[in-house]
Amino acid sequence: MSLEFIGLVGPQESSESQAARGPLVDLPFIRAFAQAQEYGGFDQVLLAVHTSSPDSLILATHIAAVTDKLGLLVAHRPGFQAPTFAARQFATLDQLSGGRAAINVITGGDSGDLQRDGDYLDKDARYARTSEYLEVMKQVWTQTQPFAHHGEHYRVEDNLTRVKPVKGIPLYISGASDAAVEVAARHADVYMMWGEPLAQVRERIAKVREAAAQYGREKHIRFSLSLRPILGATEEEAWARAERILEEARVNVAQRQGGRRDRNFGKSNAGSERLVALAGQRKVHDKRLWTEIAALTGAAGNSTSLVGTPEQVAEAVLEYYKLGVTTFLFRGFDQLRDAVEYGQYLLPEIRSQVAAYDQAPQVRHG
Repeated sequence: MSLEFIGLVGPQESSESQAARGPLVDLPFIRAFAQAQEYGGFDQVLLAVHTSSPDSLILATHIAAVTDKLGLLVAHRPGFQAPTFAARQFATLDQLSGGRAAINVITGGDSGDLQRDGDYLDKDARYARTSEYLEVMKQVWTQTQPFAHHGEHYRVEDNLTRVKPVKGIPLYISGASDAAVEVAARHADVYMMWGEPLAQVRERIAKVREAAAQYGREKHIRFSLSLRPILGATEEEAWARAERILEEARVNVAQRQGGRRDRNFGKSNAGSERLVALAGQRKVHDKRLWTEIAALTGAAGNSTSLVGTPEQVAEAVLEYYKLGVTTFLFRGFDQLRDAVEYGQYLLPEIRSQVAAYDQAPQVRHG
């Protein structure tokens, strides 16, 4: 199985433990962050979406211009524009970047943030809309004759879009609810998960594959895991750094929230609820899956960490690989520093351990 590594590029350097620095759209940082990850061996970077942030698709066009081969995984919320229009945008980005575009389909997430953009549909209705939205987008990308679509959410007549993707635009879909799994089973090239213990990841993969089998896609769909590695030269150093990050995050989060919890704390989506529940059980799962940032923030996004030396973290990653995870999304708390260290130490070690595992199949069946 081939490995894929995804990083992240935001418009400004910040994290849970790192106060924002520089202008909101920091061009030198964006360039340096993207190029550091490209040089370090990341295959793609995620451009996240939030109502308070600069637009992810426009940021992607800039990153395409300052990099040569880095993939552009653009977070996109179906339903905020016509699927035909969005399909043209992504096909154009794919052409401009030489086939580097991919879409992270965001249907769930913080319902409060969705309402800030005027979306008041409930979860099941949003996922039904997403499925139809993706059906229309795929037709825009593939049809060579004018087509029509008459659905519950969208009506299209006589559509023929001349701009097409270079080879096809992969769809990365996440979500822990049954409705999310159903949409992923039908449409996802990659199903994305947040970092959970091995047992839960094994169960999730089995559930998604079973759902995908209904559409003959159980062998097509791949799996991604999102984590926040915390590295140290020794294990003790790594755990000490994790504690420093937690203390800094406590101060930073309190300042951002004015000392009060968000009204959707830990309840913004099924994935957040799962991570908060895991964090409540224990601080560390499977020896080095650290959950305290998830507990602090209500698991508002990718918030669980693997803590240890590069070799130890790679060993933990290998256990997920053995379950069928081939894509790993890594982002740090000290963003630029961590991206460089991942490229220097972590990614090569993971590749080495995975290669050794793949070359010794007898170990799997012994």
